[in-house]
Amino acid sequence: MTERATPFYCPYCGDEDLRPQEEPSYSWLCSGCRRVFQVKFVGLNLPQGVKK
Repeated sequence: MTERATPFYCPYCGDEDLRPQEEPSYSWLCSGCRRVFQVKFVGLNLPQGVKK
């Protein structure tokens, strides 16, 4: 997968001014609290009995 997931707000402070960071890969910098974080899609958790 080459595209990064795009967050709409910082999970720590709620600020919406986010900028992509080169390192570590697929990271985001929050301009409000200066934290760098990553967003990763892990998968779907379907209830038992639901067909894929």
